Amino acid sequence: MEDKLTSEEKKLLLEVARSALEHGVRHEKQPTLDLKKMSERLREEGASFITLTIHGELRGCIGALEPYQALVRDVQEHAVAAGLEDPRFPPVAPRELSQINIEISRLTLPKKLAYTDTEDLLARLRPNVDGVILRDGPRRATFLPQVWEKIPDTAEFLDNLCYKMGAAPDTWRRKTLEVLVYQVEEFHE
Repeated sequence: MEDKLTSEEKKLLLEVARSALEHGVRHEKQPTLDLKKMSERLREEGASFITLTIHGELRGCIGALEPYQALVRDVQEHAVAAGLEDPRFPPVAPRELSQINIEISRLTLPKKLAYTDTEDLLARLRPNVDGVILRDGPRRATFLPQVWEKIPDTAEFLDNLCYKMGAAPDTWRRKTLEVLVYQVEEFHE
């Protein structure tokens, strides 16, 4: 990602995410964002994923794969959603807020990855660089590039991504899936 955020922009986004999460968990009205006071990069449409962890364990992760609103609003919206709407977890309780660590991933636009067969796909994916989206008809799933840290083997990564999509783990070996890749600028508290 060439157009990196400044340290001040990252700090502000983390503050927005923290405030949004705390207000959401307490069922309070979200603070109004004054976009006029924000940098151009934060006002531009941007896609983000918010990942919540407690002691390094996932506690929620929700985001957008493509931009549709100002980056700062996207972060605010997905911080609340990660805390309250991730179907894999119960909503974050107020007593958990002090233990939550917030990570923000700002995404590039996904690009289709052309490949000829499974070996070509394995060779084209870049571990620890590419986030991957798999699509099979109406089903889709993604792993952020950070998931490579937990699943460094490319074939196992794709197996798990197929499973997340609701398909058999070896689906990527048996049929040609639509594969898209993106990169992220990741920062955390």
